[in-house]
Amino acid sequence: MHALPLPLTKEVVLIGGGHTHALLLRSWGMKPLPGARLTVINPCATAPYTGMLPGFVAGHYPRDALEIDLVRLARFADARMIFGHVTGIDRTGRTLSIEGRAPVAYDVASLDIGITSDMPELPGFSEHGIAAKPLGPFATRWIRHLEEGGGPVTVIGGGVGGTELAMSMRHALGDGEIRVVEADIPLVGMARSSRARLLAELSRQGIELIQNNRVSEVHPDAVVLDDGRELPTKLSVGAAGARPFPWLEETGLDLKDGFVTVGATLQSATDPAIFAVGDCAHLEHAPRPKAGVFAVRAAPVLTANLRAAVSGKQLGAFRPQSHYLKLVSLGRKSALADKWGVCVTGDWVWRWKDRIDRVFMDKLNTLPEMTAQDLPGTRAEGMGLALGPKPLCTGCGSKIGSGILDSVLADLPGHARADVELGPGDDAAILGTGDTRQVVTTDHLRTFWNDTWLFARISALHALGDVWAMGAEPQAAFAQITLPPLAENLQKSWLAEIMHAASEVFQGAGAALAGGHSTIGAEMVIGFTVTGLTRGKATILAGAEVGHSLLLTRPLGSGTILAGEMAGDANGNDVAAALQTMATSQGDAARLLAGCASAMTDVTGFGLAGHLGRMAGASGLTARITLEDIPMYEGAEALCAAGTRSSIWPANRAAASIDLRDSGRSDLLFDPQTAGGLLAALPPDDTNGVLRAVRDMGHDARIIGVFESESEVTVRVD
Repeated sequence: MHALPLPLTKEVVLIGGGHTHALLLRSWGMKPLPGARLTVINPCATAPYTGMLPGFVAGHYPRDALEIDLVRLARFADARMIFGHVTGIDRTGRTLSIEGRAPVAYDVASLDIGITSDMPELPGFSEHGIAAKPLGPFATRWIRHLEEGGGPVTVIGGGVGGTELAMSMRHALGDGEIRVVEADIPLVGMARSSRARLLAELSRQGIELIQNNRVSEVHPDAVVLDDGRELPTKLSVGAAGARPFPWLEETGLDLKDGFVTVGATLQSATDPAIFAVGDCAHLEHAPRPKAGVFAVRAAPVLTANLRAAVSGKQLGAFRPQSHYLKLVSLGRKSALADKWGVCVTGDWVWRWKDRIDRVFMDKLNTLPEMTAQDLPGTRAEGMGLALGPKPLCTGCGSKIGSGILDSVLADLPGHARADVELGPGDDAAILGTGDTRQVVTTDHLRTFWNDTWLFARISALHALGDVWAMGAEPQAAFAQITLPPLAENLQKSWLAEIMHAASEVFQGAGAALAGGHSTIGAEMVIGFTVTGLTRGKATILAGAEVGHSLLLTRPLGSGTILAGEMAGDANGNDVAAALQTMATSQGDAARLLAGCASAMTDVTGFGLAGHLGRMAGASGLTARITLEDIPMYEGAEALCAAGTRSSIWPANRAAASIDLRDSGRSDLLFDPQTAGGLLAALPPDDTNGVLRAVRDMGHDARIIGVFESESEVTVRVD
């Protein structure tokens, strides 16, 4: 009897993508805990590294040098990655609230959400200022400031962070007004010698330091001080200390000045199922200032303790060092080092800091290669060939090639019922009853993304594509769900996420989620059978005429992006952007196209070349497309050029009747698409108006070609 994978029994959730959690993901990937699923929840695909921020502001590093790729780390750890903000914790039910989706269950959870330097109480700051933390929005705003030509800058807060930013800005901007406003005494907490050198450096660089004064109001082009002075400013940056995120007040956890109180095991003083690390935590047993060095040192202890908490083992203690090295960038490639009250400066200190930062980032972004399992020594012939050169892709990349499918369908007997108007070969079957036509289709996908809710949403939209492509209004859906082996409480929480996401999609499309079937298998597979209704004739593959334009509603390249993500080669931001598009409904575009398209399909597993070829063949025409007019997902071309391909790509390429010039971009014509775009043939008089309308709906629609008289190939590429 073939054994299923070991069941999952515990949910370990990381809230936030801070430095400690990033290091934990790396460690977990090298030694996973059987039976535990790891989840990381973060608003973005990447997390910025604070240590390199001054160097980025000064222009020494590009923006992407700061970014820790959480998507790549999550894949390495086989962890679920959820893009979102946690807004609350139900500690009784052990669930996390995330805006816009079903609650996420946890057995143990860890907070590493950092801090904010936002100043909502300061009039005008929310509208016209920018907080230095979180770093992502600040980095974007700084780039815009440079692109707009710079101008006067006011840094609100004269601690180490504020002065370091001011000096970095001076180096990047050269001339111009830069000032630091401190409500009390600047550089509190630094050793006397270090403080004196930094104050002297501010003066030498011509940075104005305003002490014992406060900013009372922020305007679009000025700040107003308590003493009434109005100072011209194009950029107002908040750097006045560490502030906790306000939603922590609603958790019922014990807090110290808004930060989560934890003991030596890094567990909350209130709830042992909640851990906290980094700047959002207050170490009750060993209070320390907010510094990244403690987050890094806490990572091994947190990793061991989370594993222990869900496996019944004893937890260890975190004992942070009393003294730590402070490295402060001076703007140019020079820095100050401070430890034990001793201070040194120089270019060599910056090189030392640069090396420390680069080693840290390389550790997180250059991950160890995990060796594949060897094949059995004695095996049936052909096993290696059947497995292929790499693991089977997920999503539409795992489908059977069209050549095999067509040969099997060709041997089927014709349908015997008169009310079955269209059987195998088109996007869906058409059942006729009087003037009403019901379309019926089914589709399912192997899991390509570990976020159960997001995967279910994309799977539902993918299944709706065939109904929309027939010009029908969705009517009902039936789910087919295979879960991996799970404990019963996890079965319930996973199913709840899946059904919540699917119900939201189908209700939004006007259909009822009417039931379905569930089972346990080797891996998660989600599919849906969907019906739709149309009055009169459905829109099918045939019907295009010479001169009709081709409109595509969505970019190509999702199969390549997903294959690259699976291999750990794709950029996390590119993956997140593609998933966001795939999770967006095309129902509005489908309803518009249903009224004017002469033929329509959706681009899925056989790629654009395959689905367009079927439309052209059914219409008895040749489609001519312009390669440069076809939209592509960001990052797909680079991955394709590097050799990334989906499992079905060779079969799609072999099956296509196409005439094209050699081009790396053209390879994406055979890329399988999950929740791909609608492809519609439009009469010339309708083309421009329909294109404008679909783009106004928010879709990246393009006119990519035109139908011509039939020739020896079904698709020509210019």
